[in-house]
Amino acid sequence: MRILLPVDGSEHSERVARHAILLAKNSIACEILLLNVQPPIDAPEVLGHMPQREIEAMQEARGGDALAAARALLDAAGVAYEPQVALGPVAETIARIANERQCDAIVIGLRGSNKLVTALMGSVARDVFSLAHCPITAVK
Repeated sequence: MRILLPVDGSEHSERVARHAILLAKNSIACEILLLNVQPPIDAPEVLGHMPQREIEAMQEARGGDALAAARALLDAAGVAYEPQVALGPVAETIARIANERQCDAIVIGLRGSNKLVTALMGSVARDVFSLAHCPITAVK
């Protein structure tokens, strides 16, 4: 079983990771694809002053930071996972990667790291529900 676990680095992401760990430990064979998606940067003040490769490197670093807490939980639990940072529209990228990597399920949170992220994460989760082709578990 392959579970896609998208996280944003929030405290709620840790709760989602703990739920995925329970699923993995109750499965005979389970692989977790730990994912952070960094949305495109469209701010003219950034785009006009930084080369695209530097912007992407900055996003990769932010994505790695967002994976850190979930990685620590998975490591402590002894659950195998593959970390990945992707760039693109969040919901569409989650659904695309779930399809490309032939994930059997997605475990996603309904809240983010702050009120704005919570509002976005709620809409991201809704969009993932409509775009993904595999079962989804939403963690409150």
